[in-house]
Amino acid sequence: MRFQRRCHDTLPWLISVSLSGDGSFMTSDQNKLVVRRYIEEVINTGNVDRIAEFVSAEYVEVYRGIRSPVGVDGARKHVLDVRQTYPDLHLTIDRQIAEGDWVVTQVTARGTHRGSWLGMKPTGKGVEITAVNVDRVVGGRIVEHGGAANSLEALLEIGAIRVVGPETERDAEPDAPPNSPMAKERQ
Repeated sequence: MRFQRRCHDTLPWLISVSLSGDGSFMTSDQNKLVVRRYIEEVINTGNVDRIAEFVSAEYVEVYRGIRSPVGVDGARKHVLDVRQTYPDLHLTIDRQIAEGDWVVTQVTARGTHRGSWLGMKPTGKGVEITAVNVDRVVGGRIVEHGGAANSLEALLEIGAIRVVGPETERDAEPDAPPNSPMAKERQ
């Protein structure tokens, strides 16, 4: 009975570990901490001088199923490019889930559109983007990153795209512009 209890208490920990660079094991919680610290200490501050503390030289970004080995320099460029568009970028970690090497982080990103993005001129408008990041941590470093972000909402917020078609929420407002369908009906 005593052996059974010890195995039961230990088994989840054993299943949820990965090997670190020095041959020791890292728990899922330690891997989540690596990702959390990367977000808080590099992405949120823009301190790209610290990227090598968190990102492996073998770092790969995955986008639309395509794996691109970009290394530390590619990760640095990505952070600098995003912060050029949103200099006040701040990610809030909403939740994290980890299993073995893999860490999934749900974030809310907020920033002001002050640089060119997807060929669009800066608008000075604030945006909020929800996203899910999927990172693989090996040896205490992030070796792979992918995920998905709700960019549509941000594009709507900065006015880069607009909804057209049947009555929209704005058309239903009493102070709708004079050329809106709702305003024409009131005339």
